[in-house]
Amino acid sequence: MSQENKVAFYEFKRKLEDLEKLKGRGTELISLYIPPDRQISDVTNKLKEELSQSSNIKSKNTRKNVGAALESILSRLKNFRKPPENGMVFFVGHVKKSGDQTTMYQEIIEPPEPVDIYLYRCDSDFYLEPLKAMLKPKESYGLIVVDRSEATMGILRGTKIEVFKNIQSRVPSKHGRGGQSQQRFERLIEIAAHEFFKKVGELANEYLLQEEIQGLLVGGPGSTKDFFVEKDFLDYRLKQKLIDTFDTGYTNEFGLTELVQKAEEALKEIDFIKQKKLMSRFFKEVTKSTKSLATYGEDEVRKYLKMGAVDVLLLSLSLRKYRNTKKCMNCGFSVTKTANEKLEDTIGLVCERCGSSNIEIKSVDIVEELSEEAEKVNTTVALISDDFPEGKTLVNAFGGIAAILRYVVE
Repeated sequence: MSQENKVAFYEFKRKLEDLEKLKGRGTELISLYIPPDRQISDVTNKLKEELSQSSNIKSKNTRKNVGAALESILSRLKNFRKPPENGMVFFVGHVKKSGDQTTMYQEIIEPPEPVDIYLYRCDSDFYLEPLKAMLKPKESYGLIVVDRSEATMGILRGTKIEVFKNIQSRVPSKHGRGGQSQQRFERLIEIAAHEFFKKVGELANEYLLQEEIQGLLVGGPGSTKDFFVEKDFLDYRLKQKLIDTFDTGYTNEFGLTELVQKAEEALKEIDFIKQKKLMSRFFKEVTKSTKSLATYGEDEVRKYLKMGAVDVLLLSLSLRKYRNTKKCMNCGFSVTKTANEKLEDTIGLVCERCGSSNIEIKSVDIVEELSEEAEKVNTTVALISDDFPEGKTLVNAFGGIAAILRYVVE
């Protein structure tokens, strides 16, 4: 996924989070899904019918608000000859504010994937499930680590490793018998090992064939993993998806993490590996006592970003902050600050310089805002998930904003 697409995907995710918080007083919020192959005239006719029927709504306020929402959508549809490439979704209606107050909300979303349903819904909240489904990680890889004593299976979904089974074997590792007893015990050991591998294969088949995995990674110590793969323990459909086998020292839960790390080259296109590499590079720099290329904290990163000194901007996907600007339309004085809450209302705001209440506000998600600043100076933006330890450290220890510099700044 390109840098531009990653930022757009983040913006899409944040928009859904904001929409989920909005509530109506009654069934006043309209969700309208229009697929790309739908005729605008069909949609318009449907909405006119709904507008006519809305006159039968008993509650005066609900009748008035639903009618206003439908008229708003009809007005906006006049600007479209046909739906966009991926279709579009309207979210319109009166949402709750403080007390009994409501305010008209209007949003048109062009999703990152084609809308596959035509749907009109009027409810007390916006219907988001079809769009939320687009947020699910599209790439997933099956993981198996195995030796004669233990096996662990899981899946790498996006940047998160999910463990679904760990099983212990009862295969004896050593014995002190000699002669014919030795041969007999060796046969029993091989039979026990075969039964264990068979059980591992059955569990892997049962779980992984239900998942739409893009590939399979198998790890373990020595040649056991190769023996497991070469024989018929795995379903042929899984074997066809095998990327490679890798040496790992562990076959427990940690072994899955080790497997993903060992498969780094094979999975170099996966965001998880790229993110871990960037965080490792940052940690290496931040521990240097001199000539470090690492910096962190919003103020420091902004300073170096303006200088054009930032090579990679590291932003946590769990950041939930806004860059709020208040501008006086009377004297032109403006103030911009970062806050945890979005600035949405000018009530009570006055200019710090002239005292005027003629204030204009602007609020931008900080990840979007910093990404735009980075683009101006050709800085790479890395959006880091907190699904793995290094990603959590970026949030907890460095405030979710850090950077790797192009050169040492004295």
